[in-house]
Amino acid sequence: MTVGEANQSSVSEFLLLGLSRKPQQQHLLFVLFLGMYLAIVLGNLLIILAISADSRLHTPMYFFLCNLSFVDGCFSSTSIPKMLTNHILGIQTISFHGCLTQMYFFIVFGDMDNFLLAVMAYDRFVAVCYPLHYSTKMSRQLCALLVIGSWVTANLNSLLHTLLMARLSFCADNIIPHFLCDVSPLLKLSCSDTHLNDMMILTEGALIMITPFVCILASYISITRAVLRVPSTKGKCKAFSTCGSHLAVVSLFYGTIIAVYFNPSSSHSAEKDPAATVLYTVVTPMLNPFIYSLRNRDLKGALRKVMGRKRFSVW
Repeated sequence: MTVGEANQSSVSEFLLLGLSRKPQQQHLLFVLFLGMYLAIVLGNLLIILAISADSRLHTPMYFFLCNLSFVDGCFSSTSIPKMLTNHILGIQTISFHGCLTQMYFFIVFGDMDNFLLAVMAYDRFVAVCYPLHYSTKMSRQLCALLVIGSWVTANLNSLLHTLLMARLSFCADNIIPHFLCDVSPLLKLSCSDTHLNDMMILTEGALIMITPFVCILASYISITRAVLRVPSTKGKCKAFSTCGSHLAVVSLFYGTIIAVYFNPSSSHSAEKDPAATVLYTVVTPMLNPFIYSLRNRDLKGALRKVMGRKRFSVW
């Protein structure tokens, strides 16, 4: 056995420290995260059921929203159940292979959120700028191709980073100051040369994140130009209202991503990184169903039918 293999085999599990090491805070965080996770699952499940049950919502916009709700629920499920289970059982460990598996799906669903927001921005661009050709441009085949392409790209990207992580050696230090197995804290624990991993994160990983964001910006620049050419104020408000919910979700998602990965004051902080990660892994998936349902009459009507109530007084 080589030295590298011996080092890697010496670490069979990692310790996830979570968000707090104080018992009183841990109990409070358990109740808080349990409530938030139930809200995420219930909220996104209702969105999926409402869209599936109402034939009027079988359009490209709601098709992408349905996929986004599914991805949001899965995104949070990669980390929160494990964190809650560890608290109940009084353990902090996660196996080496379990950690890589969690990292793999965390990257997959994070990328899918990113891609779907870009696809939805393109959908809104076509709806506002080419309303007469919307049905032909946004065909079922194209919608399916966009979603399938997103899944394939996300899985390939995640597989790349997971395989690069699996080749590294991990020595005595196995404590992760986080509540999940993310790429950055794992690289800090490795006793191997992580130059290739870092290079791929800065090049391929950055490209995966930046390209959809640029597409979203380009779409909304075109949308703004098109709306400003609309003569009536009512027409402008109607055009902007079709994009309002998506724009709010985009701002929330990328705002939290920037706070985590592009803020120099928190980029190397073991205390701030987990707390900031909560924003886009827990808070954003929880708020997305409320943002879309609050601003959409058709979706509110579909939700009333699903819940079997004539009045949806909460909203």
